[in-house]
Amino acid sequence: MNDSVQPQEPLQLQEQPQPELSPVRRKGKAKRERGIIREYFELIAETAVFVFFVMTFVVQAFQIPTGSMEPTLLVGDFLLVNKFVYVNSPSAIDRALLPRRPIRRQDIVVFKYPNDLTKDFVKRVIGLPGEKIEIRNKQVLVNDKPLEEPYKVHNDSQIIAKNDLYQYSDTIRDNFGPVTVPAGRLFVMGDNRDNSADSRYWGFLPQVNIKGRPWVIYFSYKAERDAYLKTAFRDRLKKLVNFLPKARWNRMLKIIR
Repeated sequence: MNDSVQPQEPLQLQEQPQPELSPVRRKGKAKRERGIIREYFELIAETAVFVFFVMTFVVQAFQIPTGSMEPTLLVGDFLLVNKFVYVNSPSAIDRALLPRRPIRRQDIVVFKYPNDLTKDFVKRVIGLPGEKIEIRNKQVLVNDKPLEEPYKVHNDSQIIAKNDLYQYSDTIRDNFGPVTVPAGRLFVMGDNRDNSADSRYWGFLPQVNIKGRPWVIYFSYKAERDAYLKTAFRDRLKKLVNFLPKARWNRMLKIIR
């Protein structure tokens, strides 16, 4: 008997033809792809609407261009402004979700400059409607009582008195009034008292001009004074290069009071 084992031919693996996708499966896959694209589109659209709503009605970003509010706010501070804090809403839901309150003395406010509504100013509220405001030798009096102001600074020790030696525009820096704040108006001043264009010079602020109250400093860098006036390409490039190296990290996320 022959016990030898005959070598067998190796099994040949034949590639099976792939079945073509039926029209139903193709349609289902395309539908899922369209569904994913639609979900992403809706997410992006909803996010854009939310950001637009927040930036339009709730908060807005501003940059401090001048030193009229030093040392509280510095040139180069970037602020988020609460635009909803002073808005009166008839909706109970709005009032519960976004608490608001009346304007108080010593609040810092951002507003449209009455003499040029295209410009935004930031000052501190000193006088409320119906109050008597007077400045005597740099001291602010409200209803004949001295106002305590730990935030203000005077960089010029000279006091310009009311006499014939100085023009009225110079005198009112240190001696002003008395005046009574009309209804619907405010008397506002900068913290840098000797270098601030405020209600002493351009009058009372209509409350309807107020855009909001500064809330937090989200970024700050040591900018050149009046840098906002320098718009040439070279100046813009210089600001961009110095943006991070001159950052004031200790002012980041500082709550404004």
